[in-house]
Amino acid sequence: MLSKILFVDDDPITLMLCKKVIEKSEFSKEIITASNGEDALKYFNSIKNISEVDSPQLMFLDLNMPVMGGWEFLDAFTHENYITSFPKLKVIVLSSTIDPKDIEKSKSYPMVIDFLSKPITKEMLQYIKDTF
Repeated sequence: MLSKILFVDDDPITLMLCKKVIEKSEFSKEIITASNGEDALKYFNSIKNISEVDSPQLMFLDLNMPVMGGWEFLDAFTHENYITSFPKLKVIVLSSTIDPKDIEKSKSYPMVIDFLSKPITKEMLQYIKDTF
């Protein structure tokens, strides 16, 4: 079981359903949520000087969100040196569309470990446990 994950999605219903699936699967002890990439960056800024033990080990990231989408978040996280502050963070992109170009693009970010289709399921979480 992971100690903490971050789920970034602008749809409150998706967030609620994902939290329920994650809790029922006992996948993580704590689930932090953010409604867009900007809120996620603010969260990382707020914990930057706290011990790495307290930072999320895994992040589920939606691509299409208002204010700051998933691609913009990944660019900012990579180029603004968050990667050195959170070297153990792994990201799984969750999208409602599986465009081969998006899958290829996601591979260019070192922290992205997979690209999966929404909605999240217990089987998906088991796959993540078994694979990573």
